[in-house]
Amino acid sequence: MTERLITHLRHVDLAVPDHAKQLDFYTNTWGLKAEHTDSGLTFLAAEGSPEQYIVRLRQSADKRVDLVSFGTATAADVDTLAGRLAADGVQLIGEPDTLQTPGGGYGFRFFDNEGRTVEISSDVAVRQHRTIEEGESIPVRLSHVVLNSADPEGTVAFYGKHLGFALSDTLMHPRMGNMMWFLRTNAWHHSMAVARGPHPSLHHASFELRGIDEYMRGTGRLLRQGVEKIWGPGRHRAGNNTFSYFLDPHGNTVEYTTELEVLDEDSWHPHVYDFSDPEVSDQWGTANAMNEFVAQRSFNDPDKGLFVAPPV
Repeated sequence: MTERLITHLRHVDLAVPDHAKQLDFYTNTWGLKAEHTDSGLTFLAAEGSPEQYIVRLRQSADKRVDLVSFGTATAADVDTLAGRLAADGVQLIGEPDTLQTPGGGYGFRFFDNEGRTVEISSDVAVRQHRTIEEGESIPVRLSHVVLNSADPEGTVAFYGKHLGFALSDTLMHPRMGNMMWFLRTNAWHHSMAVARGPHPSLHHASFELRGIDEYMRGTGRLLRQGVEKIWGPGRHRAGNNTFSYFLDPHGNTVEYTTELEVLDEDSWHPHVYDFSDPEVSDQWGTANAMNEFVAQRSFNDPDKGLFVAPPV
C-alpha cells in the first residue's frame, strides 16, 4: 500500500445558487460560525475545531462540490504527493504554492479519477478554538465526507493507490453487490466513504457533536425548526456512529453524528456488512427504514463541477 502522508480531513467547499440562504442555514440552524466573508464567499468554522474552516460556501450559478481538502504534516509531504500524482499521470490543477485562503499554508489541487477537485495542504495556521460545553448542540468538527461515484471500485482504488487511504469496512446488498466503502486516513473509522450512485455527487457531509446528549439535542432542535429529516436518529454498525441526516436548502444531505469508532489499526481487519440486515443500518431500530426515498435523496443532483476547477 502507498505510504500514508494524508493526516486528516480539513474541509468541504460547496457552491450554490443562493449563498445567502445557505449561509443562514449553516450559521443560524446548523451551528457553524462565519469567520471570513467576502461577496458571495464565506468560510465557516466549527467552534471546537482547530481548522480555520470546515465548510466554504460560494455563490455560483451551478450547484457543485468545489473541493474536498485533506491535510498533511509537512510541506515536504505536500511536494511528495504532488510529485507522485504527476508522475502517475494524475492531472494537477496547479503546482504546490502558498495558499490564498484563511490561515494560509502550502498546498495544491488536482482532479481525482472522476473529476472532483481535491486539495492537499500543510502549515495552515491553527484557529483559536474552544471546548464545546455540555449541552451545546453545535458541531465540534467535520467528521467525514461521503461521495457518490458512478465507478466506486475505481474511485476506492484511486484513493488507495495515490493517497494511501485504507479500507475499514464495506457495505453490501445481496441483490446489488457492494454499495459503500469506508476509507480512513488516521485511526478514525472513516474520513471519507465512497457510495455507488448514478453519478458523481456529494452523498453527505457529516459533523461530529460533543456526545450523545448533544447529538440528540441537535437532532431535536432541527426537527423543531422544520428542517427536513431524511434518515435517523439511529446508530450504524460500520463505524458504530450515530446518525441523523437532514437536507440543507440546496438539497445536500448533512449529518449530525457522534462516537465514530477509533480503530486499533494494527489489528483491524475490514468487515463486509449486509445492509439488508436492519441492524447493520441501525443498531437501535429507532430510525425510519432505509428505503427508496432515503436513497434517492442521498444521490443528490449530478455534480456540475467535474474537471472544472473552482475559480477560488
